[in-house]
Amino acid sequence: MAFRKRRSTKVYDEHSLHEYALGALSRRMRTVAELKRLLRTKVAKQEDGDQLMERVVSRLKEQKLLNDTGFATSYSAYRKDNEKFGRLRVVQDLKGKGVHPDVIEKALSATYGDVDDMEQARRFIERKRIKKPADQKQVARIFRMMMRAGFTTRSVFAILKHWEVDDETVLALEQEPVQSEENPGEEKD
Repeated sequence: MAFRKRRSTKVYDEHSLHEYALGALSRRMRTVAELKRLLRTKVAKQEDGDQLMERVVSRLKEQKLLNDTGFATSYSAYRKDNEKFGRLRVVQDLKGKGVHPDVIEKALSATYGDVDDMEQARRFIERKRIKKPADQKQVARIFRMMMRAGFTTRSVFAILKHWEVDDETVLALEQEPVQSEENPGEEKD
């Protein structure tokens, strides 16, 4: 039996849309862009939907319940302290959530300002319980895992060299296309 997607025919006024937004924010923190995407699905069929959504978002900002700067700061601190991710991963995640680049830079300079990338990479390895690789396949897997976690290639290669991975394997990894350290969404040539 196939499930049919339920179409909402509910017409939202400002109060009911505000209540819906409060419920969404009570479940987890959201950026302005994320909340707008969510609200847009609810009022897409309404003529005054965009104005309604903008009024609710501005009201939530006035009430200090919606704040991209606070979101970026707490999100980056959580990812750094609990998940031990590198700076580049957090930048990529926040961009994906629709946070403005200036806000990202301010939050990350406060959170990652005094963090040594090598030390953060070591903490990540401890958290993930990564052991010294036994063969080239494991080296490549660890390399890709650490790049996805947001560490610079310099830090990853330094750790591999510390583990005494042979130069031939490291050279092969250097030739592999990796994400750019400046723009995590792009690949290097």
